[in-house]
Amino acid sequence: MFEGLSQKLSGIFDGLTRRGALSEADVDAAMREVRRALLEADVALDVVRSFVDKVRARAVGANVVKSITPGQMVIKIVNDVLVETLGSDADPISLEAAPPVAIMMVGLQGAGKTTTAAKIAKRLTERMKRKVLMASLDVKRPAAQEQLAVLGRQAGIETLPIIAGQTPVQITRRAEEAARLQGYDVVIYDTAGRTHIDEPLMAEMAEIKTAARPHEILLVADALTGQDAVNLAKNFNERVGITGIVLTRADGDGRGGAALSMRAVTGKPIKLIGTGEKLEDLEDFDPSRIAGRILGMGDIVALVEKAAANIDMEVAQRAAERMRKGKFDLQDLSEQLAQVEKIGGIGGIMGMLPGVAKMKEKIAGANLDERVIKRQRAIIMSMTPKERRDPDLLKASRKKRIAAGAGMRVEDVNKLLKQHRQMADMMKMMAANKRGGPMGKIASMFGMGGGGMPQPTPEQMESMQKQMGGAMPKLPETPPGLFGPKPGMPRLPGLGGANPGGFNPFGGKKK
Repeated sequence: MFEGLSQKLSGIFDGLTRRGALSEADVDAAMREVRRALLEADVALDVVRSFVDKVRARAVGANVVKSITPGQMVIKIVNDVLVETLGSDADPISLEAAPPVAIMMVGLQGAGKTTTAAKIAKRLTERMKRKVLMASLDVKRPAAQEQLAVLGRQAGIETLPIIAGQTPVQITRRAEEAARLQGYDVVIYDTAGRTHIDEPLMAEMAEIKTAARPHEILLVADALTGQDAVNLAKNFNERVGITGIVLTRADGDGRGGAALSMRAVTGKPIKLIGTGEKLEDLEDFDPSRIAGRILGMGDIVALVEKAAANIDMEVAQRAAERMRKGKFDLQDLSEQLAQVEKIGGIGGIMGMLPGVAKMKEKIAGANLDERVIKRQRAIIMSMTPKERRDPDLLKASRKKRIAAGAGMRVEDVNKLLKQHRQMADMMKMMAANKRGGPMGKIASMFGMGGGGMPQPTPEQMESMQKQMGGAMPKLPETPPGLFGPKPGMPRLPGLGGANPGGFNPFGGKKK
């Protein structure tokens, strides 16, 4: 969603970081470009003015921290103001109320309320271990109640039985009583929408609010609607009183201005963003991490969370043990490819890595095809279990059969086998040298000795440096606390502390 804005801001800041010192004229020129980029991203004019004024006031005459350039300091200030504009701190859904906690979903028709209700219910059930009941109050849209029931079955969430002829208020009271009597922790009300805001819609929302007494009223807004989403949020907040916003279709090609504007205009936090059509494609909205994505710094924390939620640890540990012994067959390769798909594929992973935004053109020129993983898995799945475990069995006749079964060419099968052979050789080399030599040292650092991922001692580092051909240069340190993670978050590469490889999350080279 923020791709266009991210590319424009990256281009502006690249020019700043190349300068040794910045004058007031340099800052003014940069702010004009930032203003233009924000307006093109469909950010509200009042929000743009406030944003640019705050940055300019802090940038002119700012004290520059040692070891970073004035240009990098301006980017740091832009990052801080961007986080403030988006809401400073993450504000997840609150369940601090006597059960059953009522959550009311409001918004226009087509924004994705019903799917979002199911996503939130699945999230609360799996992550917070809450017992959730969903109730559809949409009696006007054909099959709306049936749609929620189908999504409930897919997610394993209970839905209120459908009784024809009941009004939304009657359904609300029945759902509240059922949730109370049957011991549900949360009840989610999926209300009806319209194609536009009108008086009957607002009157119905007010009646449902009175009957449900919701703890949370979440406005579901389509990120692709741009500036209209801001007006929508303002009207719903004035008439119904929302407690938060859920942005859907954040994976689309929207310009991202709605997210920046809605928080500033309504004063209400954006709590969640929908990043896809699957029920698990829902993320917490963390302003500091979203600001990092906009400024091209990636989102390592989100990548780690997605990996933790989707990767099968039992499969991963079994694969690690086999790799430690130097074994890596086609079944192992298939499992590894499946794990990559679960995290979001090559594109999903690269989109969260720092600095990748600046290489968009190079990546596009490399013609990375997300379907390659699916094709490779199709080839492996066309083999027998014995062939997967022993690739040496694959002669010409078997390759023809496998290619036909996967709908591919024999050349594609050969290419996959060559890639696997190279990976298997590397695993064997690391296993053979696990007790000595540079490869053994590297293997032990990455946990292939069975002890997790221990940090090497200074003596081990010195020994490695000698074996790798001389001393390594000392790595620069990031100023303490400047780019560090929040308290309690894992320390990850590029997010504070020791700075591996001299990586600077704000672009440019360290001085």
